[in-house]
Amino acid sequence: MKQFYLLVFASISIASAQIQPTTAQKVEESLIAKQAMDANSLVKNIPLKNIGPSVMSGRVVDLAVNEDNPTEYYVAYASGGLWYTNNNGTTFTPVIDETQTQNIGDIAVHWKSGTIWVGTGENNASRSSYAGIGILKSTDNGKTWQNMGLIDSHHIGRIVLNPNNANEVTVGVAGHLYSPNSERGIYKTTDGGKTWKNTLFINDNTGIIDVAVSPNNFNIQYAAAWQKDRKAWDFIGNGSGSGIYKSSDAGATWSKISTPTSGFPTGEGVGRIGLAVFDDNIIYAVHDNQFRRNKEKEKEEKQEGLTKDDFKSLSKEEFLNLNDKELNDFLKTNNFQEKYRAANVKQMVRSNAVKPVDLALYLEDANSLLFDTPVIGAEVYRSTDGGTKWVKQNSNYIDDLFYSYGYYFAQISIDPKNSEAIYVSGVPIISSKDGGKTYKSINGDNVHSDHHAVWVNPNLPGHLINGNDGGVNTSYDDGASWVKNNSPNVGQFYAIAVDNEKPYNVYGGLQDNGVWMGPHNAEASTEWHQTGQYPWKSILGGDGMQVQVDARNANIVYTGFQFGNYFRLDLENDKRTYIQPKHELGETPYRFNWQTPILLSSHNQDILYMGGNKLHRSLDQGDTWETISGDLTQGGKKGNVAFGTLATITESPFKFGLLYTGSDDGLIHRTDNGGGNWENISKNLPQNLWVSRVVASKHNKNRVYATLNGYRSDDFTSYIYVSENKGNTWKSISNNIPASPVNVIIEDSENENLLFVGTDNGLYASLDKGDSWESFKNGIPAVAIHDLVIQKEAKHLLVGTHGRSIYKAEIASLQNLTSEILKKELHIYPLENIKHSIRWGNSWSSWSKASTPGLDITFYSNRDDVYQAKIKSSDDIIVSETEITANMGLNILSYDLAFTKIGKLNYLKKHKTELKQSDNGSTYLPKGTYLVEITGNGTSENVTFEIE
Repeated sequence: MKQFYLLVFASISIASAQIQPTTAQKVEESLIAKQAMDANSLVKNIPLKNIGPSVMSGRVVDLAVNEDNPTEYYVAYASGGLWYTNNNGTTFTPVIDETQTQNIGDIAVHWKSGTIWVGTGENNASRSSYAGIGILKSTDNGKTWQNMGLIDSHHIGRIVLNPNNANEVTVGVAGHLYSPNSERGIYKTTDGGKTWKNTLFINDNTGIIDVAVSPNNFNIQYAAAWQKDRKAWDFIGNGSGSGIYKSSDAGATWSKISTPTSGFPTGEGVGRIGLAVFDDNIIYAVHDNQFRRNKEKEKEEKQEGLTKDDFKSLSKEEFLNLNDKELNDFLKTNNFQEKYRAANVKQMVRSNAVKPVDLALYLEDANSLLFDTPVIGAEVYRSTDGGTKWVKQNSNYIDDLFYSYGYYFAQISIDPKNSEAIYVSGVPIISSKDGGKTYKSINGDNVHSDHHAVWVNPNLPGHLINGNDGGVNTSYDDGASWVKNNSPNVGQFYAIAVDNEKPYNVYGGLQDNGVWMGPHNAEASTEWHQTGQYPWKSILGGDGMQVQVDARNANIVYTGFQFGNYFRLDLENDKRTYIQPKHELGETPYRFNWQTPILLSSHNQDILYMGGNKLHRSLDQGDTWETISGDLTQGGKKGNVAFGTLATITESPFKFGLLYTGSDDGLIHRTDNGGGNWENISKNLPQNLWVSRVVASKHNKNRVYATLNGYRSDDFTSYIYVSENKGNTWKSISNNIPASPVNVIIEDSENENLLFVGTDNGLYASLDKGDSWESFKNGIPAVAIHDLVIQKEAKHLLVGTHGRSIYKAEIASLQNLTSEILKKELHIYPLENIKHSIRWGNSWSSWSKASTPGLDITFYSNRDDVYQAKIKSSDDIIVSETEITANMGLNILSYDLAFTKIGKLNYLKKHKTELKQSDNGSTYLPKGTYLVEITGNGTSENVTFEIE
């Protein structure tokens, strides 16, 4: 599930420094600069390989299906790009990987002309909904793309196009997520995006989240306006600007039809609205109604037993008269610590140590309000006269569908052949066959619970394609059963980790898809359908968060889900122990970030740190806790999102107890004595930004790195800093990184000059400790990078993306790209020996693919040049040679260990031996020692390797 809320009780307000949203001009300049960096990078030839996983998938925002051939369709992922299938979802191909974003709000396809429109920037208002770069268009089925403008829109709600004219398009623009802006509302083009006209503008805080068109008449269009105000600490998803508008001239002009006399709600409580049109007259709307429920009706439906709210009004005498069994049932059900049982809690109240209300306050954490529904919530309206009059269809509350986060859903679909058959997407997906009066769930066991898109086949009753937080599902029996279509690697990781097993495993927490682990060398394959052994496995549910693995025993894993709900897992014995630190009864509850930071001490793997608004330390693997700091934040802000929390923790490997913390409200603190004293070391840094990382150096006791993130203010500046004196002074090292919020920085484990940074649009490497940066993107699209980890022994960089799962890069050549090598004209890196195999080029069957060897020869060139590469035997016979066009920087020559035709002849002239040709037609080198010689740029270098 997506978002849980927290009422923050601390009243200390944060200084209101004005963080300015990044301008559209700055975004455009950064996109141009990024393209230049990509083209000229010294490391652009070092490949990054996607290692999955795929089966849990990621959030889908839209589907575009060819009604004439529904085995052909596109899937738009929130942050994982656009994917195409023409075999009914059996396999998919990425379509926008060469563009400068993978963040999508909506898509529209004109199938006859091969024109695709992509509105970038997710249409949901989640805490991980990334901004886009405007409207992308392809006129050749996705082979090439052009940016058609609206760059300052940030988030696109919906695109509709004229089925008879691919150049006539209406776009609903949701606008900035965290700040007011003017580029929102309805934009229309009739010339294919060359020019745009803003035909509906409401105000700077109200955008258009949905547009729906009559299937019979493109002139009849409806738009759902949505007023919202998102901050890092609060989210208001409703307002008087929300409502429904209608156009009768294809979006050229609009009039509001959700008026006080229409029957549709109006006023401050109107939330997100989704639309579905059956014909010129019948239209449905699903509404996230934020007006409060009728209190008397709520009392009638009150559950049996004690509830949290009961304690807010109980007097001391009433509390002491409670039945002990009933009180204990409440305490146990709500996970109070063992020491808090009826007898001792009553004694605490009797002695005035606590008040009855403290039991309610004790539970006011991020999850406590999830299933409290103080608002009306989901409701369905229908109009049969083109939107003049609306009638609410549901007579009872539609509970357990939107919960407290309807802003994340509000999608409704209609059967094109049956005006009474509708589908409402939420948690779960529900359907109605009587126009919305009654419903049933059609979620399947193999279907994720959070839904965002449903396509209904107009020509085959019961055929549905569903997009959800867990990918794509298909049904042919109206939701009675489903097939999963999740081959793309589009996982949305928040954090990753590795262990030291052989082969080592990779772990990661995902948005709404729990925590998974798998071997780093797992190959993408459908073989697991036959064996039943998918190489990756889920080890925890919820929204997966940070992971720490005991270096002594990889079966002991610390991880959890949102807002500090962490566990110690014993994977070998399938046990889990809840380890969240608890405040004392009567204290203000701890505040835990959505992504609560945890850290195992490198000095002692029994010692675990966890950050709330204070730093907690356990000396016994989380069984007991001590709080080793006061509040290390600015104190929180009153709102419905956890804020004023720690976001990052690091400990120096040089000294136990030399700790740094960073908060979501801009503070960095240091302690030199394990929490005895703390010092604020962020006073000279930009203020009130989210501290996304603090990293104590592995190479220098006094060095520490920090990254700040302005994403939650729509500030896309790259903030990266280093201190050489434990944070007393700071130096900016963002330098030539184009504007993009920074999520993570790490040092290399061996080379102190080598740094890696992950931003919202890509990965960067520095060879000189941050003085300059190189784009690192060979194989990885412009996707948000959330976490980076180095597996030291394997010399692998693992990249956790929020949209394209996990990538792996071999970085030995980067680790050894020293200043001395950078001064050389040419340098070849040493090669590892390779074991000979009689299976090279052969297969066990004429129907199977032959196995082939390969040797990657990595070399550095100080300029773009053409080189001659020769492979020589130990007696100087050239067995293979080729020409390679090299770029300035690192290059890789991949050699298949085979003779060239002339090389084989020359070898046989001197060696009276048999060289057997393999099944694939190649003849491979025999065992022996060989020399690689590369010549060019006025110089020559060589290196040897052995086939053992």
